[in-house]
Amino acid sequence: MPVTLDWTPRTEQQFDGLRSRQQQQVAQFLRHLEAEGCAALGYRLTGGAPLDRLCVKHVGDLRIVVAFRSGRRACVVLIGRHDEADPGLDVYAALYELAGVKSPTDPRTKPPCCDDGGLPPEIGTAVDELADRAVRIRRTRRGESRESPRG
Repeated sequence: MPVTLDWTPRTEQQFDGLRSRQQQQVAQFLRHLEAEGCAALGYRLTGGAPLDRLCVKHVGDLRIVVAFRSGRRACVVLIGRHDEADPGLDVYAALYELAGVKSPTDPRTKPPCCDDGGLPPEIGTAVDELADRAVRIRRTRRGESRESPRG
């Protein structure tokens, strides 16, 4: 089922920071996602909400995390490497921080993104909360305040 894609501001920054070859690979996958919807994604995360409403695709050494606002509208939440040795760069560590949950300790299962009827797990407007948190976390890490110093 074709979907319309949105990007979070954080995802735009992450995409812009990729090497040219990686950008091409991600763009190719995103075209596939637009055409095929949840069937283009590798698996759904497990755990409590909102994790169990997010899907992931491996593209080279990158992970692309996607949330579905509805069956026809998806949002690219994060793009990054999975690197447990460097939590500051690990896409899953960033995701858990955005979701406000601890990293799971249970073995991970990777169920299909689509349900038995071929529909994605819908997260609705909760994706906006994740996007807003990403902006706030980025500002905090960079030492920026939410307000202009000029008032």
